[in-house]
Amino acid sequence: MNKHLPFSSIKFILGAFITSIIFSCQSKPKNDSLEQTTQPWHFPYFKKVDSLNPILSPSSELTFTDPITGTIKKWEERNVLNPTAVVRNDSVFMLYRAQDSLGTSRIGLAVSTDGLHFIKMPSPVFFPDLDAMKVFEWNYQKNDIDATLAEACNSCYFDGVEDPRIIENEDGVYFMTYTSYDGRTARLSIASSKDLIHWNKHGLVLADDKYKETWSKAGAIVGGLQGNRIVARKIDGYYWMYFGDTSLSMAFSKDLIHWNIAINEESKKPITVLHPRMGLFDSRLVEPGPYALLKEEGILLIYNASNAANFNDPNLPKFTYAAGQALFDKNRPYRLIDRTDGYFIYPDKDYEKVGEVNEVCFVEGLVYFKEQWFLYYGTADSKIAVAVYKPE
Repeated sequence: MNKHLPFSSIKFILGAFITSIIFSCQSKPKNDSLEQTTQPWHFPYFKKVDSLNPILSPSSELTFTDPITGTIKKWEERNVLNPTAVVRNDSVFMLYRAQDSLGTSRIGLAVSTDGLHFIKMPSPVFFPDLDAMKVFEWNYQKNDIDATLAEACNSCYFDGVEDPRIIENEDGVYFMTYTSYDGRTARLSIASSKDLIHWNKHGLVLADDKYKETWSKAGAIVGGLQGNRIVARKIDGYYWMYFGDTSLSMAFSKDLIHWNIAINEESKKPITVLHPRMGLFDSRLVEPGPYALLKEEGILLIYNASNAANFNDPNLPKFTYAAGQALFDKNRPYRLIDRTDGYFIYPDKDYEKVGEVNEVCFVEGLVYFKEQWFLYYGTADSKIAVAVYKPE
């Protein structure tokens, strides 16, 4: 599955057609936490494609010249993880986080005509560069260390651009939220593109001096299904975004570039709209998955969650990442209406249980394609897999 080819051959990829795929069934675990429900507002299940997963793995063959160091990097040889995806020109375009041996994250692009078999672009399309965002995306220690020392330290010198989430506007411009990480502080940032190849970095989402040095990440913008596209939708004159990686806060914008944090006027602190729950799979933290999907019943937010060390879900190992679903009011996106008690996906395969970080299914990509929903997720922070829901 991890083939690659020159960019000039993409047209050939887009014209290919794969006629049949056999899905193998995912077994139900012997516990009561896997959500099995027919409530109309959320996805009842996603079936892991066990016959193909993982669909993307790291490769030491792909190289590019890093613009900051001027050296050739094997930019995805350590891990590939946490993908987002969009349907364009009858194909699925996946943007995924990739790490080199030192842990620098860049974003690669892979293309599929069936949503299952992907061909990678040879070079990353988004990365730390000699630009105004370098100060937020490049580890301040990295130029002063020996490569051997960095590898021995494992994650001490991680940096880069991480965990993309993508959505379109009405004009077909793509907006990507991502995490800028300098080795000390994660900062939620935003960029845009007309072709998924060439990107404009617009800076930090929390750009105000009050928040610039605070930890922020994981921005899921509210959008609705329009054909095969997920298009950002305004509510009461604004675009809205859920963000955070412990409890979730909100931001709003007129243009998808400049954002304001939703503040509690009394405390002057950001409001929080989704929280961990003791005794359940999301007892440690919650974090947005893909975009938030505007539906007739409300705003559906698929979210990632971690199981606490204690007072947790006893059916899962501590710190397990699984995913749940929440519903917010479509007119008041800060109002939580409903929430699943259990998770719908969790680590039960070897490649999900063992890797850079053990016991992880981390969902970030969701597309409606060929009358099915394809969910793309990172496994153990090391590989990428897919699960499918086909409506009746």
